[in-house]
Amino acid sequence: MLLDVRLLACLAALPLSGCGTLYLAQAAAGQWQVMAARRPIAAIEADPATSPQLRARLAQIVAVREFASRELGLPDNGSYRQYAAIGREYVVWNVVAAPEFSVVPREWCFLVAGCVAYRGYFSERRARDYALALETRGYDVVVGGVAAYSTLGRFADPVLSSMLAYGDEQLAAVIFHELAHQVAWAPGDSAFNEAFAVTVEQESLTRWLVARGTPEKLVVWQKRRVAQAEIAVLFAARRAELRRLYATPLAAPDMRAGKRAILRALVDDLRAFEQRSGMASGYARWFDVGLNNAHLASVATYFGCVPGFERMLRAAGADLPRFYAAVKELAAGPIGGRMALCGKPVAAIPGTTRG
Repeated sequence: MLLDVRLLACLAALPLSGCGTLYLAQAAAGQWQVMAARRPIAAIEADPATSPQLRARLAQIVAVREFASRELGLPDNGSYRQYAAIGREYVVWNVVAAPEFSVVPREWCFLVAGCVAYRGYFSERRARDYALALETRGYDVVVGGVAAYSTLGRFADPVLSSMLAYGDEQLAAVIFHELAHQVAWAPGDSAFNEAFAVTVEQESLTRWLVARGTPEKLVVWQKRRVAQAEIAVLFAARRAELRRLYATPLAAPDMRAGKRAILRALVDDLRAFEQRSGMASGYARWFDVGLNNAHLASVATYFGCVPGFERMLRAAGADLPRFYAAVKELAAGPIGGRMALCGKPVAAIPGTTRG
């Protein structure tokens, strides 16, 4: 799962709501530290002190970055042409929250970026403190570490040392994903924005592996892509069950009992998938802490609209520039078109909790 955070509005000191002075200060300080740590990749490669391992990873990143602009039509700018050693496992920690009886995530609103379904902190402690405050107010919450994020092209985003924990294919996928956010962005529509980036990431990685002439890796990736789609369907089905449950007039104790049963069933679904496929679902760590509405909302944000974007890509004849143009038009248009793409009639759009 590829998570990222939109801090641009806070950095520009233009808060709407949910972006107080302390949040603004940590966002600005964190972004400044990342920018200050940047060094041109070419300079690091030429430095005799650079380890062979880092030099090899950076060479791959350069190849991925050139492929992204030359073959995929992704932005040809300063992003991912520099490297920043940040000295920690994650660059930010995202907080996702949903009400106790809703699968619709809470949103935080900013100028430029619009409303987003997650809030990012450059400090894990601050993220968990904020998550605890939300929990005391009755929210279901999840905190997740993030290895990369995008500033939507406003800054030259560097490759971060936290990204090097990924394998070669996943590292390429992250770069494709983050560059996609610079192509099209619909303020206030996280599900649209993230699913578009996931679609670009998946198609781009397929093309990258084909171009590299690595058929064995392509087969593994294609199996993983099919599995990812199957897992998304499992999450969507149980999320729909929860939505129907929450729409009933049950008393809170009965609602909680029904909620626990559905979430247990989802865990059973995922474990059955793992046994059937011999593949890890990627969500085992969530089993230990206990699934909640925020987990399901997070998955929906990234994968709920992917089938719609895949249909758009096929309709464009797999021509990426044509696909991007169509997506930009949707992003600039009314929300009805985007909801239709995701298979959600405008009349059925659930309310959101913003703050």
